[in-house]
Amino acid sequence: MDMAKTNETLLEIVQRWDPFGYGTDAYETEAVDVVQAVHEYDSPMVLAKKIQAIYEFSFEEVIPLEKCINLARSLLAVKQEVDCPL
Repeated sequence: MDMAKTNETLLEIVQRWDPFGYGTDAYETEAVDVVQAVHEYDSPMVLAKKIQAIYEFSFEEVIPLEKCINLARSLLAVKQEVDCPL
């Protein structure tokens, strides 16, 4: 998978995530920030805390860390496909 396709896939995953129930169209800016963070971090816990901070900054609500960890793991799995092709 090339980087453009990877970013597209990552963005789709993040955009489907609706942590506050506002509808998937409510998180456009945050989704882009999360995709950028995926490229900066390799640890699920570190990425999860970054995701939590991104959404907390925008919505002034805290997402439970476990939900962020689940998303982080999914995103890092996609990233790993690029880093370690079969």
